[in-house]
Amino acid sequence: MGVGQKLAALRQRMRQANWYLISGVSFLLLVLIALAYAGWKLELLLNDAEALPIQAVAVKGERRYTSDEQIRLALQDLMQRSFFSADVMEVQKALEALPWVYKASVRRDWPAKLKVYLQEQTPVAHWNATGWLNEHGEVFAAPQEEELETLPWLSGPDERGLDVLTAYKQMEELLRINSFHLQKLHLSPRLAWEAELGNGIVLDLGREDKMSRIQRFINVYPEMLKQDKSLARVDLRYDTGLAVGWEASQKESQ
Repeated sequence: MGVGQKLAALRQRMRQANWYLISGVSFLLLVLIALAYAGWKLELLLNDAEALPIQAVAVKGERRYTSDEQIRLALQDLMQRSFFSADVMEVQKALEALPWVYKASVRRDWPAKLKVYLQEQTPVAHWNATGWLNEHGEVFAAPQEEELETLPWLSGPDERGLDVLTAYKQMEELLRINSFHLQKLHLSPRLAWEAELGNGIVLDLGREDKMSRIQRFINVYPEMLKQDKSLARVDLRYDTGLAVGWEASQKESQ
């Protein structure tokens, strides 16, 4: 075979190789385009609220203060999305923004339902007249409820909610076994304690030794009852002894 024939054969093989390469690349591009188109169509479908709507929201958990209507209003904008495009974290945040909801968990339930579990706040005391304390000593805002009026009335700096609740439980236990009831407890910004009993008597306890001072009041209270006066206030902010304010003198000073 001459040199010319060899060159011609080589060029022929190169043309064939180029054709195979072009064909392969073209096929690969067609596959990629098809996959991209299919992905685009799938994304459109998954985000189409009419094609894949959220048909129901199943809510579980004990509820006393959170109504179905409140839940519906909280989720009405999010429910306009499709089953797959709805962000469960956004749904959770919307529910936890409701005043009486403590925690919410949300998950998808195929083919078109969201399952929600709600845990409501457990109020254990009024806080600063308009708010509430939950069982963890956390402050939260929610409407007043008539059935909760009998809860104790606590107040103080918001960051001291747990301290006030803990102190209330300790004081109430000591007072209760001595036939008293602690109705109100206040912690001032200077961290001084003031307690009001169920019978209206106010106890100034100061910043230290609040439990021993309450015990001092309990010890001397029988002697106070012997006076023909109505007890209004007892100042226990002394190392020993106390100062007494009577109802009559309180009214005269007003």
